Amino acid sequence: MLVKVLDQITDDHLLEAAWTLYLDAFEELNALAAQRHLMYRAEFDEVMRDTRIDKYLALEADGTLSGIACYTNVLEAIPLISPQYFERHWPEHFAARRIWYIVFVAANPLGKGRDAFAQIVEQMYLVAATQNGMVGLDICTYNDEVKRMSKRFRLMVGRLCNNNMRFNQVDQQSFWLYEFPSAA
Repeated sequence: MLVKVLDQITDDHLLEAAWTLYLDAFEELNALAAQRHLMYRAEFDEVMRDTRIDKYLALEADGTLSGIACYTNVLEAIPLISPQYFERHWPEHFAARRIWYIVFVAANPLGKGRDAFAQIVEQMYLVAATQNGMVGLDICTYNDEVKRMSKRFRLMVGRLCNNNMRFNQVDQQSFWLYEFPSAA
């Protein structure tokens, strides 16, 4: 398997394969998480064209796309995070562009998808680690409690750096619902 990094995807066939893989990975979360985790197609296409966001493609020997991730240290390129938050808490890292953000990681649940996920994460880790950087990502409650994603990331990255890292939850958002049942 080869992990290829592109600054944009312009090939229509590859773009369609990337969208299908992304859709398969995140569509179900729309019913499992309060905040939308699936970009609309136009948003996805815009991200794929945005040269500030690197696209990590896991390609099998025959060219089949088995994983894709988006990763950037240009935090202003990511619509749903606050660059000011990162600048306030880690001003030196922010000024030096040593804070990366994982926009998403999607892998085919069948075949070599698990390998694709691991290899993409390793490649992203190497970028930040070699520059004494930091990596941020968001994980919804469902993915953390059911799929144990924070634990998986911590274990995977920990193995790569002999556990020479700190892995902390830096913020949390909760969604609340006021319900007014009938008086009967």
